[in-house]
Amino acid sequence: MPIQHTIFGRPVRLRVPPRRFQLLFGIVIFITFSLILFGPPSSADIPTVEDVKESIKNPKLPKLPSVYNPFGQSAHQPPVQANSTSGDAKWFSDWKWRNPFSSSITLDENRAVLPPLNVRPPIYTFYDSGKKQDVDITEAENRLLLAWRRAWWAQGFKPQVLGRAEAQKNPLYESMQRLDLDPKFEVEMVRWLAWGHMGTGILANWLALPMATYDNSLLTYLRRGEYPKLTRIESLQNGIFFGEKQAINDAIKKALETPLFHNKTENVDKLEALGKKDGGVMVNLLDKETLDIDTKGDGVAYYDSNSIVSKYKVVAEKLTNTTQAEGLSLLAILINSHLHMTWQNSFPDGIAILKPLPEHTTALTFEAIDIARNLTQCPTSPIPASCPPNRPKCKPCVSSHPLNIQLLPHFRNTSTLYTIGTVPHPYTFTTLRLQKDEITASFLRRTAERDMWLFAATEELLGAASAGETRVVRFKEAVASPHTSSHSLWLTAERESQVDLDWIYGFHLPQEAADDGKSETPVPGPERRPPPPPPLEGVLKPDDKELVTEKKRLETARAMIKSTDKGRIRIVDMVEKWNLADTEAWRFARAWSARRRVERRKWEEEESKFAGAEAKAGQGGGRWSD
Repeated sequence: MPIQHTIFGRPVRLRVPPRRFQLLFGIVIFITFSLILFGPPSSADIPTVEDVKESIKNPKLPKLPSVYNPFGQSAHQPPVQANSTSGDAKWFSDWKWRNPFSSSITLDENRAVLPPLNVRPPIYTFYDSGKKQDVDITEAENRLLLAWRRAWWAQGFKPQVLGRAEAQKNPLYESMQRLDLDPKFEVEMVRWLAWGHMGTGILANWLALPMATYDNSLLTYLRRGEYPKLTRIESLQNGIFFGEKQAINDAIKKALETPLFHNKTENVDKLEALGKKDGGVMVNLLDKETLDIDTKGDGVAYYDSNSIVSKYKVVAEKLTNTTQAEGLSLLAILINSHLHMTWQNSFPDGIAILKPLPEHTTALTFEAIDIARNLTQCPTSPIPASCPPNRPKCKPCVSSHPLNIQLLPHFRNTSTLYTIGTVPHPYTFTTLRLQKDEITASFLRRTAERDMWLFAATEELLGAASAGETRVVRFKEAVASPHTSSHSLWLTAERESQVDLDWIYGFHLPQEAADDGKSETPVPGPERRPPPPPPLEGVLKPDDKELVTEKKRLETARAMIKSTDKGRIRIVDMVEKWNLADTEAWRFARAWSARRRVERRKWEEEESKFAGAEAKAGQGGGRWSD
């Protein structure tokens, strides 16, 4: 007999719902448990245009999805974004970086939104020391390779030094070996085989360096990373090639199949003649349909043997068997001086040190002025009045007439003037500007104006009526826009040292100079540093006592911002909320600088095993410590 269920003495009948409701409830329960177990779908799962293109070029079979096991070992959560933190700086890359306030996108007040990283097109060079050679020569060659890497990195490329190992991985390498080529022909062929293995990109001689402004037409074209035809630059001989992987390997195959290689005994004279022609044997084995020729090569300087002998005899005389290491070292110094001088010629109006509201804020400009003096100093050179091979009518640096350095209270957006700005945290700027050691809420409300630094810095550019949101956007564009980022350097007052300047500018900056009162004409050896800029008109120059006070306040502010004490954190947070625009500008500049260091550091770690790395050139160790 069935059991009768009752509630409060009344019979209850249990009815099974219709099948359509059962199906609906089942779907709801399945979706709910799926969200609990796997989480909501992420925008990172949506493929980008580049991913779709890559999948079309290189189709891969899909992998079976792994089954979630709730009783298995727990896994680490994926990071918010790769390389999104460095010290206290946090950032998130997004196309909405021009939004005035990052927190509206990240929902995190401490994370700045930066523009997505530009894809650096790869540029390759081939280096093979071959037989055992003197250690001094190897070190000198590594210094030249380091200069090559540094110069191309500063111009927005990803330099990589290839060797015979890459060539041996090319399927065509075995075909070349069967030909038993002459050593000098084989080196050129191995160079191309290494490039063909790596694929689409640029192949450069390690004595071919970018020697022009950032917006040079050739460099701009190469940065796009799209090369529809296999091409060389006519004026650079075999210094620069660029093309797609398929075209590169097709050219190699065509060169290997030439009858000249298959009957070398009869064709030795013809091969010798091809090797002596412009571009070398590989170039002259290919017709114009296979290898296109471009005549525009003014953005790259190629220090080939002919250029060195004809233009730099002091260096050429040292490039002998007995003094080769010394000659290579002199060549590295010469190239560095030409890179430095080219940068100076790019900014005829000089360097501007930004100093908004200049009273009591002199301590904020010390580091910027020091960098400016190094940039305007004449570089050491074995041939001081010489010019790069691609710029015979350059303007050599003369110590008696250095590049102008000036203090400016407002930012000026002009391509002929290089700006170095120090962005202070609002707490730092408030303590210095208002000469206050301790800040309270009542002091902020009664005395301190909001966003003092940003309003003063952009007053000439935007006038006095623009709101803080507009000023933040214009500031971000000045820091990170592709058209203006190469015309300025933005420091933060709370970072005490800058260790990556050589990689920002593409050359080694002079650090010290001999101030001995002798002639300031260009001579080999250290040059006299240019003097600091004159003070702004109408602004009293602080005396030594005031400068000491400013330095102490700056050090105290740095410690305050880094402090983990809850009381200090509360005060700093209060100042940040009072100065939202200044805080956003500071976080943006700090994150921009931090991401640049992280990108460089990661790349250097990847390339540390290869020739031209900092450690191999004697410049490694401790350079990236914060």
